[in-house]
Amino acid sequence: MKTVLVTGAGSGFGFITTLKFLKKGYRVIATMRTLQSRDELIETAENNQLASQLDIMEMDVTDEHQIQHVKEYIQANYQKLDVLVNNAGFCQAGFIADLTTDAFQKQLDVNLNGVFRVTKVMLPLLEQANKANIINIGSVSGYAGFPGMSAYCASKFALAGFSESLRIELLPKQIFVSVVDPASYQTGIWDKSLSNIDRMELKKDPMKSSVLSFAQQSSQSSADPSEVASLIAAICSKKQPKLRYPIGKGARMLAFAKRILPWFWLEKIILKKLKQ
Repeated sequence: MKTVLVTGAGSGFGFITTLKFLKKGYRVIATMRTLQSRDELIETAENNQLASQLDIMEMDVTDEHQIQHVKEYIQANYQKLDVLVNNAGFCQAGFIADLTTDAFQKQLDVNLNGVFRVTKVMLPLLEQANKANIINIGSVSGYAGFPGMSAYCASKFALAGFSESLRIELLPKQIFVSVVDPASYQTGIWDKSLSNIDRMELKKDPMKSSVLSFAQQSSQSSADPSEVASLIAAICSKKQPKLRYPIGKGARMLAFAKRILPWFWLEKIILKKLKQ
């Protein structure tokens, strides 16, 4: 039985991806920053008669001791790791003028440094598999910078660069690194990131008001996140997985546009979208 580690499994893509891998016959080590969502995941797995394949562990991707503990558990019980899904992350919304240094650094510490920490610690276990996959959950925000999203975009751009380097380093070892870049999906990430917006401040700044309206519309029209979970599982069955997989409404078009259009045109398009 193949073994997969999924970070941030308490909600969103991580929760659904865990269930997808269980249904495909994997042993899943599902990790969460806190275990508050553990009961829901266990209940869902039990209802599908899959609980015997599931291990749930507490792991904050900013805590190296917890990461090491999970690694030792996998090594003692399963000896190797076939798939690592670096999903844990959050979105720090806010214009640069309003962001604190601590908020910006926390965004990078979770979304970028957390991937580095987990990957580095788990690498010896991945090397024990005949063929392994590392799947990092990026975003369309790793293709183009959006106003009010500088911290999040910075983390996802950096994650893409990290993944490119990591992929080339590990290809000779038959470890394939891929980045899944979702557009807007129903994961709750937008609700969390927008919950602290100062509504009074919006009345003073048309740009901020436009960005909030656009984000709310995107959240309301977002797609079923099971599409992303299905893609993640499908990547692991490919003989030669690609580096990047944009998915969702407008994702492929944005990725293509970023490759061929001058930035001047892209910023015009973004500003036009916000005005609409």
